[in-house]
Amino acid sequence: MKELIRKLVEAWGPSGYEHHVREIIRAEVTGLADEITVDPLGSLICRVGQGGKKVMVAAHMDEIGVMVTFAEKSGYLRFAPIGGLLHSTLLGSRVRFEDGTIGVIGVHDVWGESRTHVPDLDSFYIDVSDGNGSGSIRPGNPAVFWRNMEERGTRLIAKSMDDRVCCAIAIETMRRLNKQTPHEVYFVFTVQEEVGLRGARPAAYSVNPDIGIALDVTSTGDEIKNSKMAVKLGGGAAIKLHDVGLVVPPAVRDWMIERAQADGIPHQLELLDLGSTDAAGIQTARAGVPSGCISVPCRFVHTTSETVDLNDVLAGVDLLTGLLSHPIPL
Repeated sequence: MKELIRKLVEAWGPSGYEHHVREIIRAEVTGLADEITVDPLGSLICRVGQGGKKVMVAAHMDEIGVMVTFAEKSGYLRFAPIGGLLHSTLLGSRVRFEDGTIGVIGVHDVWGESRTHVPDLDSFYIDVSDGNGSGSIRPGNPAVFWRNMEERGTRLIAKSMDDRVCCAIAIETMRRLNKQTPHEVYFVFTVQEEVGLRGARPAAYSVNPDIGIALDVTSTGDEIKNSKMAVKLGGGAAIKLHDVGLVVPPAVRDWMIERAQADGIPHQLELLDLGSTDAAGIQTARAGVPSGCISVPCRFVHTTSETVDLNDVLAGVDLLTGLLSHPIPL
């Protein structure tokens, strides 16, 4: 499981450019699904089983990044965000372009006002100089933030845990099911979640599910002076109750909680006051889809050091496998 997570989080795939990640996942799930298709926006849709409740399980393949917008005469590159950037984390960060070029983000007046105040985005730039006066990067080229995965005990630290760790949960669940489920399950690896849930909505329209389950990371309340939130690393799979884009129907909430209790799966309840998931897009497809979310607690979201606990990841696999292996009382 850890090596699968490593392979996914170290892949390159900003929103709208998920093709490398999609091919990695396709190679992993070939033989685990009854049918595999790619929709017009690029989401990978894997059907397992036929008949019974139609369930859509969504995990997004994309990650935050940057897009080069302008090249200064000096060679430094200006950029725009792809997804939600944290300006306080940008200085000194490395970015990687699709051709392998590594850039470093700098900022104006680094030892002046920028030293104690977080600048606006137009104060930052990317250095891709190679010492030879040449280079391949032009306006329109996207990049991701770059860092390899590291381990610290049961803690895994990497960029793009949001949401590749949940892609790994979906893949591992497919392995455990081994095509055996009383339902018709669509594992959908979606595109462009970080820029507005753009892949989940059309995928849900196409699948037309009876129930939706998103898989995503969530914030924690176990950091110093963090927001009051009853979610912590190592506390188990987080069952979402509410976020800014989704009020989980009580029947879906109770179904997940009762399954976790019946199977003895460590779990905690999530109420998130900032952000949402693909479930918010799925729920409004066609005439409406009752939707919930299984979340992985994650520290330092939207940085190159997103941190999860492997035990929470495995609890997420156990819970999703249990939900899809039994009749759904909805």
